[in-house]
Amino acid sequence: MERPERIEDGSTTTDPLLSTGGDTPAPATLTVVFSTLIAVSGSFVFGSAVGFSSPAQNGIIKDLDLSVAEYSVFGSIWTIGAMIGAVMSGKLADLFARRGAMGFSELFCLLGWLAIIFGKNALWLDIGRLLMGYGVGIISYVVPVYIAEITPKNLRGAFTTVNQLMICCGASLMYVVGVIINWRLLAVIGAIPCIIQLLGLFFIPESPRWLAKAGQWKECEASLQRLRGKDANISEEAAEIKDYTETLQKLSEAKIIDLFQKKYAHSLIVGVGLMVLQQFGGVNAIAYYASSIFESAGFSGRIGSIAMVVVQIPMQVLGVLLMDKSGRRLLLMVSAAGTCLGCFLVGSSFLLQDLQLWKSSPFLALVGILVFTGSFSLGMGGIPWVIMSEIFPINVKGLAGSLVTVVNWFGSWIVSYSFNFLMLWSSEGTFFIFSAVCGATVMFVAKLVPETKGRTLEEIQSSMNSFT
Repeated sequence: MERPERIEDGSTTTDPLLSTGGDTPAPATLTVVFSTLIAVSGSFVFGSAVGFSSPAQNGIIKDLDLSVAEYSVFGSIWTIGAMIGAVMSGKLADLFARRGAMGFSELFCLLGWLAIIFGKNALWLDIGRLLMGYGVGIISYVVPVYIAEITPKNLRGAFTTVNQLMICCGASLMYVVGVIINWRLLAVIGAIPCIIQLLGLFFIPESPRWLAKAGQWKECEASLQRLRGKDANISEEAAEIKDYTETLQKLSEAKIIDLFQKKYAHSLIVGVGLMVLQQFGGVNAIAYYASSIFESAGFSGRIGSIAMVVVQIPMQVLGVLLMDKSGRRLLLMVSAAGTCLGCFLVGSSFLLQDLQLWKSSPFLALVGILVFTGSFSLGMGGIPWVIMSEIFPINVKGLAGSLVTVVNWFGSWIVSYSFNFLMLWSSEGTFFIFSAVCGATVMFVAKLVPETKGRTLEEIQSSMNSFT
């Protein structure tokens, strides 16, 4: 098999596990498009789970006579399951392959939705939510990995960001449909993408990169040929995959303690820091409890939820288009500044309402939520995950990715569980705290986060090491 061409300093031009050979742009074959759509059905399930609890809140509390504390458990317990799933996601994706891991995760999601559909008390709903969280924890890792491993290098960025877009679409569908139908029917709609992915997995190829790591070279080439087209010349890409896989197998297996070496300090601070700031900026509090926030501010929960959808999806698409043009840092700072302003406006609305100084304060809450939602969709939603995938060296990327994902889900659980209690303490104070965290994010990005646009992984990692 022919070896890949190298540049003068002896290094390959790109990461072979995530690229195609040659400089000619590869087309998006029907197999790549279909495989991506089946994979992001899991992302849609993720988004549906996120968006379910907000429109379902009033109906569930009324029908099952739940207290605020009981519903807070239901709204937040799925993040416990997601943390468990996130810890196991890397091992499961290696053990069962990418398709197997997606199918495994969807079984838990489907069982979770069924428990909610037929649940008669808080216990069954909590069990369903926990199962769903476990499945989503695996999905949040394996879906972007699978897409990145099957797509050509010239299409990888656009195709991978479809993952975040579909999460947004799933949540948006729940917001819109949830205002007009019963919460049990809403759960039935949430289960449909699980079935679509489970059936679709039988018709898509396994990741050629996973097959190479497993030593299945013939199957790797067959999968690659199917993805690139029957007439495509895959010899150079296949050789690159084999060359890189053999190099990777010579490296010693990294341990969790290795992440805390000085040379990885900057990468770890950036990766973990972005996830902590993303969650403690209040995104999941707003996502899970949007309807109740609008109603607490004196505005229609239904109109507010629909308005969120109208803003969210176009801003998510705009963020995808701008990511490789404006750069990660600028987009992150603009996005974080917007979320800071949005939370400040919502907090001001509650303050004016308490002081009875302005009768139109509910509209200020609507504007604040929409500014937050649009700004978050623009950058803070997806870019932390992109940067996380770029700043860690390949020998610790799996462990680092699992750690960062667990931190993200743990932060999500803390915020989603405590939010209702914080609102009882002080509605305006809660959102002013979120605003302060978002403001701190701007400074964090300006001081510590590197610009990774248009740079090789080696250049990025070299700059991270030089920081220490």
